[in-house]
Amino acid sequence: MSCRHCPAGEPPFLTMHTILICTRKGLFTASKRGRSWSMSAPEFRGVPVSMALFDPRDGALYAAVDHGHFGVKLHRRRGRTWQELAAPAYPQLPKGKVEKEGGGRPWPRTLKLIWSLELDPRTEGGLWAGTIPGGLFHSADAGASWQLNTGLWNQKARQKWAGGGYDTPGIHSVLVDPRAGDRVTVGISCGGVWRTDDGGRTWRNVAEGMRAAYMPAGRQFDVDVQDPHRLALCAADPDRLWCQHHNGIFVKPGAAAAWREVKAKAPSRFGFAVAAHPEDPDTAWFVPAQKDECRVPVGGRVVVTRTANGGRSFDVLTAGLPQQHAYDLVYRHGLDVAGNGRSLAMGSTSGRVWLSEDGGDGWREFAANLPPVYALRWVGP
Repeated sequence: MSCRHCPAGEPPFLTMHTILICTRKGLFTASKRGRSWSMSAPEFRGVPVSMALFDPRDGALYAAVDHGHFGVKLHRRRGRTWQELAAPAYPQLPKGKVEKEGGGRPWPRTLKLIWSLELDPRTEGGLWAGTIPGGLFHSADAGASWQLNTGLWNQKARQKWAGGGYDTPGIHSVLVDPRAGDRVTVGISCGGVWRTDDGGRTWRNVAEGMRAAYMPAGRQFDVDVQDPHRLALCAADPDRLWCQHHNGIFVKPGAAAAWREVKAKAPSRFGFAVAAHPEDPDTAWFVPAQKDECRVPVGGRVVVTRTANGGRSFDVLTAGLPQQHAYDLVYRHGLDVAGNGRSLAMGSTSGRVWLSEDGGDGWREFAANLPPVYALRWVGP
């Protein structure tokens, strides 16, 4: 069916110089033609859009929306018209039975949020969806139906997972190895980093080396209680993973290696977002903030930190970013890098979007008064 939230006329033009901007009040599309950028009117106007995904295999655009009282919905557009799809659904417990997560709260079996959407390259129309409350779903038919991945859901360790930024555990990062689609790594707040090498039949927690400072001394290195805020991989070297953790930055230098905590000097090693360079495994970007209950930039200055040497040191990038009285927070999916490794986009809770076309050395404000930005991502390679 058509979506009543869409503006009339042609759909936004999608090229490799296009950014999908998911906000609390709709999905905006920024596109570059020649040297000029322009932005479309919002689709799903007034409705929170948690994630969007473009599929170059068939030209489909997906949008996950949260209608509040009416629930979480998933939509797909091919051409001009949006079509509502089946949203992932959880199996229900027998009447009267209650399941609790690691924090002691009842574990709901109702979809609260589609937090991540990624392509499954093994089959045309293949998709992965990470959700709150903590389930990983797969679709083999372009979102027409979804199956809960029981290999991960039935792990005994799930009893220790707990809510991080949300009250209930959630899967915010789904990394698919571009060399082998059967290898998928997911990040769970708070439940560690899980990997499958057989397409989701079996899983193991690969968070060895991560440290949870919020836990008692004897449990700080428990892999099942880690809170990775966001994971990123280098497409050219998929064994190199980067993590912005709740209490630090970690890097995994190889498939069999443990995570190593990065302790280089920086304004803060707390934050939510991380983007990995697609070709250089030693380069990654982060957006630091004060931690825990004070979620604001350090000193009222918006900065991006970049390491180009595997985490031994950081450059603090400030050119073009507000350096006083700034209260912009960048969420987990609020920073992305294009396939060329030079173009970056960043969106904040204050509704501002910045672009950089030189690897973060300089930024310019593209939008200043959007709704709070939940996620943004580049379209194309």
